[in-house]
Amino acid sequence: MDTVSIQLDKTSNVPLYLQIANTFEDMIKSDKLKSEEKLPPIRKLAKELDVNNVTVVNAYKQLELIGYISGIKGSGYYVKQFELVDSIASNKKIDYSAPIHNDDYDYEYENIKLMISGQIEISENTINFASATPDPSIFPIETFKNALNEVLDRDKGYAFGYQESNGYEPLRESLSYYLLRENNIKVDSETIQIVSGAQQGIDIIGKALLNSGDYVITENPTYTGAVSVFNSRGANVIGVPIDTDGINLEILEKQIRTYNPKLLYVMTSYQNPTTTCYSKEKILKLLELANKYNFFIVEDDSLSGLSFSMTSKNLTLKSLDTQDKVIYVKSFSKLLMPGLRIGFIISPESMLTKLTEAKHTTDISSSGLIQRALNIYFENGHWQHNLEYMRQIYKNKYNCMIEELNKLKKYDIEFNEPKGGLNFWITLPSNVSASKLYLECAKKDVLLVPCSVFYINNGNKLDNSIRISYAGTNIEDIKKGMSILGECLEKIINKKSNKTYIAPML
Repeated sequence: MDTVSIQLDKTSNVPLYLQIANTFEDMIKSDKLKSEEKLPPIRKLAKELDVNNVTVVNAYKQLELIGYISGIKGSGYYVKQFELVDSIASNKKIDYSAPIHNDDYDYEYENIKLMISGQIEISENTINFASATPDPSIFPIETFKNALNEVLDRDKGYAFGYQESNGYEPLRESLSYYLLRENNIKVDSETIQIVSGAQQGIDIIGKALLNSGDYVITENPTYTGAVSVFNSRGANVIGVPIDTDGINLEILEKQIRTYNPKLLYVMTSYQNPTTTCYSKEKILKLLELANKYNFFIVEDDSLSGLSFSMTSKNLTLKSLDTQDKVIYVKSFSKLLMPGLRIGFIISPESMLTKLTEAKHTTDISSSGLIQRALNIYFENGHWQHNLEYMRQIYKNKYNCMIEELNKLKKYDIEFNEPKGGLNFWITLPSNVSASKLYLECAKKDVLLVPCSVFYINNGNKLDNSIRISYAGTNIEDIKKGMSILGECLEKIINKKSNKTYIAPML
């Protein structure tokens, strides 16, 4: 179908995506939409209705959940055959006067994951606290353009040829020097493997090390992209709770003894999503366990350079790794420009050949032009200047977030001050669910991420925390968005208590 007539009531308590889904459901039941007929494309319908693409995606997912339509990858959504609709559909509509249960929102979280990774386009009016992708307005366009031009003038067509599978040698040498200066990591350039971003780095590690049935232990909650990689290799992923100074060591060692893992995956600086930084004692203990039980640790380090405290630098596992048990992964997505798709792995000697082979079979080599330009960027001293520039911008946003979050303490929220990174992990009061808050905020064009997205095997249906990122926002957005968050918190609390909420005196 090319056009559709849907009337939305933006003042209604019924979410817009449900209004859309219910209209399509009525059209299918009344035979206005025929079996196997295609629904309007997501972007086109969103534009016609003046809503976010996410809203239409959620509507289609709701219809798919209750059995009226099916999605075909790369093609779109289609009405199911009526005999299937009659037998499958259960008219499972969400009653907003009833208590909220996570089961009603499980399908939402798949959309949130796509939104976090930038795969779903959102309205320009949306305040996006869900994505940790930097604001494009702060990218160092001119200096990097100059680096690209310098490469093209110097190397001509050679800039577009294949590089060595382990990466452009001068860049690896620049990274070796940078790692020693910034992270106290002593590494030979031969053990550095250039990859197309941290996600590819994790994928290459999975290809090189994991077989179906192997076990991987991760922090819980953790980065969903890594879990997807491990699952794709047929591995079993075991989550271990994370404390205020890192992964819970007592539970970790019990799980190591039980499952004999191939890998432990951790983020030691501003862990995603909890913002936890590991203590030196815990880092040393992790290295001791890796040596004792003979497994590798994958250290995903995208944010150690983004500390707002100049008194000390974040400690890494790799800097203290004397037994070559740490596979270190770092990306430039958060501190330079995500679209460059450039990062690197530091490989243990014993894994170097396997990782290089896995990279070669994945895409032969990362972009030679980008590698050469990044090397010039380092050699000309632009990286250090850019890092200081980014720190200051993010520090200003961070301080604004702290100020606005402190205003919301009257609603009994709790949060730690990470003093770096790009996120805040906020614990909600016991009478507010993260999934409900997510939906309330989304109705007002404010996006955040409920905690359930990040948990491994969330059997207990944890629904008490949210992650808010300020990476892609500006100061005005932060103030406006946090004000809306406060309004949504108050609305939910008032509805729960059926009385006017009176904030305690500060």
